[in-house]
Amino acid sequence: MRVLAIDQGTTNTKAMVIDDGGAILARASAPLTTDYPHPGWAEQSAAAIWASVQAVIAEVVAEAGLPDAIGIANQRETLVVWDAATSRPLCPAPIWQCRRTADASARLIAEGHDPFVIARTGLGINPLFPAGKLAWVLDNVPAARDLLARGRLRAGTVDAWLLWNLTGGTVFATDHSNASRTQLFDTETLVFSPELAAIFGADTTCLPLPLPSDTRFGVTAVGATALPAGVPIQAMLGDSHAALYGHGIRNTGAVKATYGTGSSLMTLTPARTSSRHGLSGTIAWTDRHGTAHALEGNITVSAQAAAFMARLLGLPDAAALSDLAQTVPDAGGVTFVPALAGLGAPHWSDAARGTIAGMTHATTPAHLARATFEAIALQIADVLEAMEADIAQPLASLSADGGASGNGFLMQLQADLIDRPVHAAAVEEIGAFGVAGMAMARMDHVLVSSAKIQHFAPRMSAGARTQIRKSWAAAVRQSKSSPLP
Repeated sequence: MRVLAIDQGTTNTKAMVIDDGGAILARASAPLTTDYPHPGWAEQSAAAIWASVQAVIAEVVAEAGLPDAIGIANQRETLVVWDAATSRPLCPAPIWQCRRTADASARLIAEGHDPFVIARTGLGINPLFPAGKLAWVLDNVPAARDLLARGRLRAGTVDAWLLWNLTGGTVFATDHSNASRTQLFDTETLVFSPELAAIFGADTTCLPLPLPSDTRFGVTAVGATALPAGVPIQAMLGDSHAALYGHGIRNTGAVKATYGTGSSLMTLTPARTSSRHGLSGTIAWTDRHGTAHALEGNITVSAQAAAFMARLLGLPDAAALSDLAQTVPDAGGVTFVPALAGLGAPHWSDAARGTIAGMTHATTPAHLARATFEAIALQIADVLEAMEADIAQPLASLSADGGASGNGFLMQLQADLIDRPVHAAAVEEIGAFGVAGMAMARMDHVLVSSAKIQHFAPRMSAGARTQIRKSWAAAVRQSKSSPLP
């Protein structure tokens, strides 16, 4: 049994062919760029996303041959809008980082809509989610309302866009995990809600059909990719959900963190849960065993902070920044809050701005570098603390994945700053394994994971940890009170 797992992320699209013994038979990657046309805006070309998927499929199929099925894991909360008649996007896709709807979100909260939205979706009103983005498109893209009236408008998350193209425009559907991140999906009834859409000024008639994550969503169309017609698309999951599944987490009490452009911490809950500490209730997945619910904390700028600081310091990449950070024993009292697009969970402050605190004449670039990696780990620590408060039980360890989880220096810092062991998957693309495993399970096969795990035990003194976290909390307060430009 061999599954082609597509892992469509913000910075790149990856594809892997994985067999049921856990062997990677082929892998490929294609980069993507994000445009920032206005302060707070972040968008990608939907056509470029699809082209990157075509490219990586062609590469792995040439190396490994034809798969038995396809699984899709994708960046979430990014909205793609297109014309059903032409399959052409109407505009660039506002990605999950985009804050163009910040004012509209604040207005809806001020009008008192937040409690109702949270009760139905588990998600507090925020520009992160596609509901406000769809309303923005309807109000600002000239062709959108006309196409909506004519029944030709299609709006969906990236999984729906890829499925549409893979099937030659014959299937318009999404899975429950991605749908649960739109803020238009009632996670109790498992349908898109016209009541929610009315609050945001959006519309449900242009949205895809929501289905369980392990559905046979359709089959490939001739000419769509290097694949022949008829290969089944057997599973779809949001990337963070796929990572949770890939770590083998099926019960409550365990937590995973994905270190990518942003970060996501997720833990399963016994039922639908509303957070009291700045997190989100969500659907982890729905399969033949039922619906798995989860709590999640989303960090807006995580590993991307390292690339940002490397650029500021004139270094070639985050790896060089990591090398520099390790030349000093500590950050020299410097604290960097990477609120480059506001702060996500558990703080949720769109007004927050990036700050660097604690610099003196003795501060060096190495201290700034180390403070950056501490910032990545400290944001995770904040979410973990909020998660434990919500579920009223300790989380004994952290399972890590994503590109930055391969950085042993960062993983050691993470263990130190949460005072818990960190278990980092040696395979960065654990989400690809997750969606491949779900596809195999639906086809009555078992994916035997061969991924090695690196273990990091905390070794920082309690005094040092307390001081760093105290300085961090003060710097976050300063960041949240920074005046808007």
